[in-house]
Amino acid sequence: MIIGIPQELKPFEGRVAIVPAGAKTLIDHGHTVLIEKNAGLESNLPDAAYSESGAIIVETAQEVWNKADMIVKVKEPTASEFDLMKSGQILFAYLHLAAAHELAKELMMRQVTGIGYETVQSSLGGLPLLTPMSRIAGRMSVQVGASYLEKERGGKGVLLGGVPGVRRGRVTIVGGGVVGSNAARVAIGLGAEVTVLDTNEKTLAYLDDIYQGSIHTLYSDPHTLQQAVARADLVVGAVLITGARAPRLVTKAMIETMESGSVIVDVAVDQGGCVETCRPTSHDNPTYTIHDVTHYCVTNMPGAVAYTSTCALTNVTTSYIVAIANQGIDSLIEQKHQLTSGINTYQGQCTHQAVATALGVEYTSLH
Repeated sequence: MIIGIPQELKPFEGRVAIVPAGAKTLIDHGHTVLIEKNAGLESNLPDAAYSESGAIIVETAQEVWNKADMIVKVKEPTASEFDLMKSGQILFAYLHLAAAHELAKELMMRQVTGIGYETVQSSLGGLPLLTPMSRIAGRMSVQVGASYLEKERGGKGVLLGGVPGVRRGRVTIVGGGVVGSNAARVAIGLGAEVTVLDTNEKTLAYLDDIYQGSIHTLYSDPHTLQQAVARADLVVGAVLITGARAPRLVTKAMIETMESGSVIVDVAVDQGGCVETCRPTSHDNPTYTIHDVTHYCVTNMPGAVAYTSTCALTNVTTSYIVAIANQGIDSLIEQKHQLTSGINTYQGQCTHQAVATALGVEYTSLH
């Protein structure tokens, strides 16, 4: 199989879909790897490293898309790439189709097999290809929030860790999964007063146990959430429903109760956001203000730490790329391989139930 790795096009997206070692693994299995020139440069992975692994460096993205049987990316294709997609091609990337209706329509119309990293589930129901980026985004959310709380960046001038005799910053985390637990880890490390809300009592019990009472855990209902948001200096949105649009739990009315200079970081923005006032932003224009509250809603937060993110991502994706290349997608579907849980579009149909519901289109089962 010919596997193509184009350069990412989102603003300030420095990640690349595979490291040289991953390319070598594919080549050792008898496959061809095409890398667009300078695709890995922002991750400190020069073309020479890929060439040494046996990959072929090509000049343009068009050549990569034209020749490849499978395109492996980090982020979903932009509108400028739609015309490069071809029938029968496999696209393996973060797709987030529940919040990307135009892309979903293009994938189905062009009969591209779209496999979303974020919807591949393990046999235990985990999300192995989403987890590394969720860890990074969760940890970054508190770093970013702490920065925007500084007065010169429009914040209220609160130090999350406080100092003796002065209250600590208050961090409210909506969702206690991978993003939320990693946000809590950093917030606790900075010395903040941390509250985590979730509807899963096992998640709350786990967090309470591992942090030994150093955080507040609350069952999430509208009243409790409203109170927690109102008193927070920093709110982190960390809600995920696999494949589906994130529920808008933090309402505009709740935002209006926050103090001026407070900050919201909505990590769920890739799936539409769990904050009603959320809209996607980018690294070159990351924030906007509503009701004097700073909103940071960058859709590719891990792209800012490209080397760490690229290595963490390809540690988990390489084995799946090899499986697709070695066996082909039809064979994997026949085997009911766990990778097939991530197939969102196939032969012009939407083949993921939650994605189909979010898009308002007919769902077609693969089996």
